[in-house]
Amino acid sequence: MSATSRIVMFGAAAAILAGAYIGFGALNEDATAVSEDAQVVLNRGNGSEPSSLDPHRASGTWENNIIGDMFLGLYTEDADGIPIYGAAENHTVSDDGLVHTFTIREGHVWSDGAPVTAYDFEFALRRILDPVMAAEYAALLYVIVNAREINSGTITDLTQLGARALDARTLEITLTVPAPYLPQLLTHYTAFPVPQHVVEEHGERWVRAGNMVSNGPYVLQNWTPNDHITLTKNELFFDAGNVAIDVVNFYPTDDSSAALRRFRAGEIDLNTDFPSQQYDWLQENLGAETRVAEYISTSYIAVNTSVPPFDDVRVRQALAMVIDRETIANQILRTGQVPAYSLVPPSMPNYDAPQATFVSLSYNDRVAMAQDLMREAGFGPDSPLRFTYRYRESIENRRAAIATAGMWNQYLYTQVDLVNTEVAIHYADLRTGNFEMADAGWTADYADPENYLFLVDSRSGQLNYGHYANPEYDALLDQARLETDLELRADILNAAERIFLNDLPLIPTTFGVSKNLVATRVLGWQDNLVDVHRTRFLSFANDEAPSS
Repeated sequence: MSATSRIVMFGAAAAILAGAYIGFGALNEDATAVSEDAQVVLNRGNGSEPSSLDPHRASGTWENNIIGDMFLGLYTEDADGIPIYGAAENHTVSDDGLVHTFTIREGHVWSDGAPVTAYDFEFALRRILDPVMAAEYAALLYVIVNAREINSGTITDLTQLGARALDARTLEITLTVPAPYLPQLLTHYTAFPVPQHVVEEHGERWVRAGNMVSNGPYVLQNWTPNDHITLTKNELFFDAGNVAIDVVNFYPTDDSSAALRRFRAGEIDLNTDFPSQQYDWLQENLGAETRVAEYISTSYIAVNTSVPPFDDVRVRQALAMVIDRETIANQILRTGQVPAYSLVPPSMPNYDAPQATFVSLSYNDRVAMAQDLMREAGFGPDSPLRFTYRYRESIENRRAAIATAGMWNQYLYTQVDLVNTEVAIHYADLRTGNFEMADAGWTADYADPENYLFLVDSRSGQLNYGHYANPEYDALLDQARLETDLELRADILNAAERIFLNDLPLIPTTFGVSKNLVATRVLGWQDNLVDVHRTRFLSFANDEAPSS
């Protein structure tokens, strides 16, 4: 789902925090304005400020948390993160596994009362793949017939997309290859419908409060930038009777230490992160509210292979070898992260990822080999490699970046300049290639190894941050897409990942865990592999439900 992220100087962070505290006063006014009756209110700390609430312009897990409360794909996630029917009530699959026919849920309507139709899905899928949109995540949908060709501009007729409404309640999606992960993919916001009648009326302004309508359990009430976003219960949602929370407020909480203080004060009911350096204290004092769980996620360093000397595989290999992942995982992050020597996490089902060849070497041997590679590439004590390493704004990312740069400077012939950036700006720079090396992360949009390996497919557009291109690698991914036998498919993807581990256009560092603070008064929270927790499944103990 998307790219994981959780970084400007402490003065800016303090300003954001101050604004967030002001936001709680504004929240009470907003919530009161919603209804004269008491409203059950959930306050969620949500990491970063969204760049957009348009499902076709979003790019992060923090945006998914909000958008997924407002919109519903053909499939959605249950409390355990498992795909269940959402806007669809059923679907059939052709014998060859290529044609999927969905029936839209009877009586399903937008929050303005207009019916949700198959035409809305047809419109949305064409919209996100239209190259005019320049949607970052469009590549996730390339499994649909002609999606890649339309998104690249090779085919200009959007009606040629393999997704069409047969009638108001019937949507047909035709795939290029069988995709057993399709239900999981359809829970992702790239596959959400958008209301054609509203988008056509308001254009880009359709996402503003007052214009926006949604088909999920909540609707946008208010967005005060860098302060809070308020959603209110959609009374026309088909399962509204089982939605216990009336109002949900999302607060940007880039500063996890400040968020912890607000959590302890009861100002937020949950937060998507906590400071790792306080993990021991949290376990001792807030053990029941400190949630750490297995998570399909990889942190890595993106390398811009289109600029010298990072186009030299010897430099990339050397930089990868001297990173002491065990130290970063066990002494810096310290909340159960695992050193990563592959791109695909070990928790991925139906796949056994290969590991980097240097994993079996002692650290001293790795350093010696890395130094040899750097000298071969033209760098040494009298001719160091100087470059800028960008990292995302958070305490943990800062500490990991300092440690990583220290390893490079100590053991290789480098002089590293560190630059930290707010998350949205950071990823914008990565998408445009405005970096040399930069930290990043990826959380599975669907539990399949291709969802990681496609990141360095030369045809993955903006998601291929470092502009890596290897025809042999691409060919193996194409071959795997045509293979229906899961074991043979895994072998092909394994061969592709071995090429990746030699070329290292991304340098995996750690496999993640989900880190959440959840007040014991919040009921219904289930830790899960995708770390998705829709508000519709949450509630409060009867005697602890806060209200406006």
